[in-house]
Amino acid sequence: MSPMTLEAALSGLRRRFVEAGLAEAALDARLLVQGLLGLNSTDLVVDARRILTAPEVERLEEAAARRIAREPVHRILGFRDFYGVTLKLSPATLEPRPDTEILVDEALPRLRRMAGRGEAVRLLDMGTGTGAIAIALLKECPEANAVVTDISQDALAMARANADLNGVGERLFTCQSDWYENVTGNFDMILSNPPYIKTEVIEDLEPEVTLHDPLAALDGGKDGLDAYRAIAAGAKAYLKPEGFIGLEIGYDQNQSVTEIFREQGFVLDTAAKDHGGNDRVLILRCFEG
Repeated sequence: MSPMTLEAALSGLRRRFVEAGLAEAALDARLLVQGLLGLNSTDLVVDARRILTAPEVERLEEAAARRIAREPVHRILGFRDFYGVTLKLSPATLEPRPDTEILVDEALPRLRRMAGRGEAVRLLDMGTGTGAIAIALLKECPEANAVVTDISQDALAMARANADLNGVGERLFTCQSDWYENVTGNFDMILSNPPYIKTEVIEDLEPEVTLHDPLAALDGGKDGLDAYRAIAAGAKAYLKPEGFIGLEIGYDQNQSVTEIFREQGFVLDTAAKDHGGNDRVLILRCFEG
């Protein structure tokens, strides 16, 4: 095999990804090269003519084959950055998306205001997966602690590992639970990025989703709203009177989800849009809150 420079490896990956029809070929190639070889953007320029070792070339070849087979870049790398924290991924967890950071953006100032009263703040993150939402908030709000739930023990193990990795493990408590089934106590905020995709459209999603994200984290039932009904039905028993509920929603679910919670005694406080201009996050509170 002829010697391969860093520059040639990057351009070769980019070309192969374009030929494979990947929408973000250049970005995927750069992320894989940087992540697998432990480089930054400056290294790609300064060390462009460095000859790669045989193990490095082999590592990139294996990754290229996996990406062309439509495995997501961050699953190949095994980690993803989210709101300033680094999260390990596993087959049991949804890969956190940038749009979910909007939920953290909306929840954080409210948590900080609550913490400003001088009391510990307690939040509940339901269907936590990697622990992304809770861990990001705990990192930004030292006064907070969190209970995170999931039906998957493997997902909870990953959330625990990620909490320890990011230095917030002592303030994060896991609970295997089907929504509120095993939850106890009261919370200042209930948060969730629940499954909200209609069952009938899941098979039409991109292979990166259907082949690699766990079905339980995607399937929201016939109308995509099953999880919201479950969360709304039990929320008053677990939310403090002046607390908030923060939810990620599908782009067309604002009115439907708001109505589900209105029927349970909640009113919309804030609706926030995602990076594409679609409704993505709802913050709700009790009528009397």
